[in-house]
Amino acid sequence: MAYEISIGHRTAKVELLNRVGTKALIKVDDIKYDIDIVEVENGVYSILYNGHSHNVELINGESSKKYIVNTFSKTFDTEIIDAESKYIHNRNQGIEVEGSNQVLSPMPGKIVKIPVSVGEVVTAGQTLIVVEAMKMQSEFKATGEKIVQAILVKEGDTVDSHQLMIKLENVEI
Repeated sequence: MAYEISIGHRTAKVELLNRVGTKALIKVDDIKYDIDIVEVENGVYSILYNGHSHNVELINGESSKKYIVNTFSKTFDTEIIDAESKYIHNRNQGIEVEGSNQVLSPMPGKIVKIPVSVGEVVTAGQTLIVVEAMKMQSEFKATGEKIVQAILVKEGDTVDSHQLMIKLENVEI
């Protein structure tokens, strides 16, 4: 199973290739490491690699996928970026942003509901479209008073990542 792990400003692909007892073969990006890892106390790990001992402390962060990692001399903010994290990140990117007049699908999904119609004036917070992806429904809402210029999908359609679904235009005062 592979994960992307964000460590500070770097993202690494980490994959557990094999594990027997305390011995593990992991791959970080394209480099394999044979390690021996033991949890010596809750959240504190001793890792043996190439005859050197490294102690690492994991402290739960603001969510279940974020950690503060302490080593002997450094502290790192880390985040496990799995399918759910990517979905949430992409979903947040898909929300119509202030000044934008396009609503894009953040990832592949299915159109569940379109409660607006072309020509309709919508207000801030009004739902424009509901998309289901990974068994989760996301409502995309207007950020201000706008006119629905075009709806490029219909209920039941399957959409791709970053597909344009709705075009809006600003209401002229």
